[in-house]
Amino acid sequence: MAWIKIGIVLTLGAIVFSLGSGLFYLMSDKGQSTRTVKALSWRIGLSLTLFLLIVLGMATGVITPNPSPMTQ
Repeated sequence: MAWIKIGIVLTLGAIVFSLGSGLFYLMSDKGQSTRTVKALSWRIGLSLTLFLLIVLGMATGVITPNPSPMTQ
């Protein structure tokens, strides 16, 4: 089940890359194309994928949350 952790790390990297490319397109195109919107749309999809991977990891027990300090 280590593939879930690898998927999370790769998805985080893709999100950062998409955010950077959106910034680059925003600065270079000056509003003349839709590349910025496409890059940010990809980021939203990747963020949803990341959320689903985290939920899957928690459901399968691969990822365990830290205990609350109030319960100790």
